[in-house]
Amino acid sequence: MADEIKETITILSQIEQDYTVPRNVRLKISNAISALSEKDKTIPVKINRSLQELDDIVDDPNIPIYTRTQIWNIISTLEIQNK
Repeated sequence: MADEIKETITILSQIEQDYTVPRNVRLKISNAISALSEKDKTIPVKINRSLQELDDIVDDPNIPIYTRTQIWNIISTLEIQNK
């Protein structure tokens, strides 16, 4: 499971560095990365905090379509890992 979280962080980092993504979305993605990277939390807590951040931005009309698809895929992956 740790490898899947690392892969998710990598994808989120790529989105965070994409300057076609609005600043407020990049900030939420940064928060999701921070939540997944916390050392003192359990994996379900990390995933839930990250999902909260990502759920807040998925309906933003200013997100490019390909980025929205990436975020949906990440949310699905995290939800599967959280079961």
